[in-house]
Amino acid sequence: MGRPPTKPKQLRDGWYIEVRNKGAGSGIKIVRETKEQMMMAVEEYRRTKQVIILGESKNAKFLSKAKHIEKDK
Repeated sequence: MGRPPTKPKQLRDGWYIEVRNKGAGSGIKIVRETKEQMMMAVEEYRRTKQVIILGESKNAKFLSKAKHIEKDK
């Protein structure tokens, strides 16, 4: 057994969304190459999950603020 890594993971360049169950404290981050692909993923996941658009990441930094997306009823 070795020592666990201490350096945080770097974000890849691309468009990120966070998908979580309603009422959950955290979710999973999903990355897509283009904005169009990210919007298709948002439409797919928003039917059953809470989706947060984190925005575009370049050089491990987000270029915009996160937006919450309400699911369809």
